[in-house]
Amino acid sequence: MIIGVPREIKNREYRVGMTPAGVRSLTSRGHSVLVERGAGEGSGLQDADYVAQGATIVATAAEAWAADMVVKVKEPLVAEYGHLREGLILYTYLHLAAEPGLTRKLAATGVTAVAYETIALADGTLPLLRPMSEVAGRMAVQVGATCLEKERGGKGVLLGGVPGTRRGRVVVLGGGVVGRNAATVAIGMGAQVTVLDVRADTMAYLEDVFGGAIETLYSNPTNIEETVARADLVVGAVLVTGAAAPRLVTEALVARMEKGSVIVDVAVDQGGCIETCRPTSHDQPTYEVRGVVHYCVPNMPGAVPRTSTWALTNATIPYAVKIAERGLAAAAREDPALMLGVNVHAGHVTCKPVAKAHGLEHVPAGRVLA
Repeated sequence: MIIGVPREIKNREYRVGMTPAGVRSLTSRGHSVLVERGAGEGSGLQDADYVAQGATIVATAAEAWAADMVVKVKEPLVAEYGHLREGLILYTYLHLAAEPGLTRKLAATGVTAVAYETIALADGTLPLLRPMSEVAGRMAVQVGATCLEKERGGKGVLLGGVPGTRRGRVVVLGGGVVGRNAATVAIGMGAQVTVLDVRADTMAYLEDVFGGAIETLYSNPTNIEETVARADLVVGAVLVTGAAAPRLVTEALVARMEKGSVIVDVAVDQGGCIETCRPTSHDQPTYEVRGVVHYCVPNMPGAVPRTSTWALTNATIPYAVKIAERGLAAAAREDPALMLGVNVHAGHVTCKPVAKAHGLEHVPAGRVLA
């Protein structure tokens, strides 16, 4: 199989879809890898690093997109729609529940779209989403702490405080991978941390791990309202696999927060779990609503590519190898986790939550790949 790795064009996206080690995993098995010139520079990877592992450097994005399978980091932008075509396997993060236009474009062009974020193991874990969720969760508190500084529009609270002062109050909505990593950093910074979740086992696990350093509360409207209203930093960390995030915080509740408080909505790439959130960029990451600073960058891990590119390739390359070796249809039939990753195929939306989000017909992937 011929695999293409184009350069990412999303604003301030410094990650790349594959490291040289990932290239070697494919070329050593007889496959060809075409890497667009300069694709890895943002992650500190030079073209020569790829060539040393058997890749071919191509001059244009069109040449990389002409491959049998394209491996990326982020969803195609409008400027890349011209590369979409029937028979192409697109393997990347897609988050289609928040992208009606892209969903319809993928279906109309006949692309087979495999989404990292919906590949799910039997126990419900998401192995390809996990590494970026870990990065985003840790970054959420890091950027939130910075946004709390007065000169950046915040109220001027140091999360860890100092002796004789109160510690910053951090509220994390969701105790999954993002929430757990956000809590890890917030506790490490000395903050007062509350995590809300609906799963008793998740809350028990968090208390086992963090002990008295964390408070867990059942996520219901009353507890959300009481904790968010007095929080210095709120981290939105809610995920429903493949579907739009539920709206847990209303604008009316945001208005009750103290001016200069901060919201970081990690779920923004799935539509966001806070009503006042909208996607921003690394160039202009924040805005204010009701005096509250909002940080809503969908590609947060793109700011730390020397961590996130390697973590991502470690997770994605085994499935890329399976697809290249067996072909997508056979690989998906053999691996139920990969079958769940197929979101669009042959003009059909094959991921049920995505179809539901946009009012489209759902056709199971197993049927159309048969």
